[in-house]
Amino acid sequence: MKMAPANKADKKAAIDAAAWMFNVVTSVGIIIINKALMATYGFSFATTLTGMHFAATTLMTAVLRWLGYIHSSHLPWPDLLKFVIFANFSIVGMNVSLMWNSVGFYQIAKLSMIPVSCLLEIVLDKVRYSRDTKLSIAIVLAGVAVCTVTDVSVNAKGFIAAVVAVSSTSLQQYYVHLLQKKYSLSSFNLLGHTAPAQAATLLVLGPFLDYCLTNKRVDAFSYNFPSVIFIILSCTIAIGTNLSQFICIGRFTAVSFQVLGHMKTILVLVLGFIFFGKEGLNLQVVLGMIIAVLGMIWYGNASSKPGGKERLSHPLPVSRQQKHGSDSAEHDGKV
Repeated sequence: MKMAPANKADKKAAIDAAAWMFNVVTSVGIIIINKALMATYGFSFATTLTGMHFAATTLMTAVLRWLGYIHSSHLPWPDLLKFVIFANFSIVGMNVSLMWNSVGFYQIAKLSMIPVSCLLEIVLDKVRYSRDTKLSIAIVLAGVAVCTVTDVSVNAKGFIAAVVAVSSTSLQQYYVHLLQKKYSLSSFNLLGHTAPAQAATLLVLGPFLDYCLTNKRVDAFSYNFPSVIFIILSCTIAIGTNLSQFICIGRFTAVSFQVLGHMKTILVLVLGFIFFGKEGLNLQVVLGMIIAVLGMIWYGNASSKPGGKERLSHPLPVSRQQKHGSDSAEHDGKV
């Protein structure tokens, strides 16, 4: 009986690692596929493509519901509407920010999501961070900044787009965690509620927004066999990306998800060098990678210590769907 807590902790650690690797593989994979799709075949309709991703995810959730992996659950319309607004503003904001800002300022904006996520947890969840945890986050940010930030220029409309992108993305990730805990929703169930709404809105708004940003029409694109295959492949990988994001945020919280997420930035840099080879791994990039990885290791150690990251408020009230909580954990664990 004394070994039970250790075995339970080991099992949780193994599932956490599997969930994180699932997210890393799918996230890096979709970035590489989308880069090839846009650079090689000229399919620059990012918002419409994201709508296609959620349409594919909606189909996946329908199949899972038919197979019995998604149980009947309830998510109030006001909460669903808030989530869809945050999520869609996040997608549109990121696309517009990348379009209107330099790469350097775009990367700085992405880095600022960690302190914004920390602020949300401090204000809304009364979370307190230790000094070591704060310093480790700063080291991660510094390392990724050294890797990715080059020229930095900003204009008024680009700054507004970046503010919208960062705030909405941080709120979306916080809201994923909140909804899963508040209503005892598994990742499958939450996707079953949110994916159809996001697919519908993005497929309607996406072509108009993409036309404004690129001056090209998605229906006038010259579709051929290779480009269609890449679109299908992108949508297939996106199913795993969407699911793994919900699983990871539900298990790690938005801040940990952001910190660990910068490992994907490093992997993208390495794989971009391997597959595309246009920009070499110079000393600055290698140094930044080393600093960031050391910061991530420090963060994992500091945040797991007593007092490293403490929630001072009471746990969220759980809805009547508590009886599905064990099913939620079981299904997330299988993934």
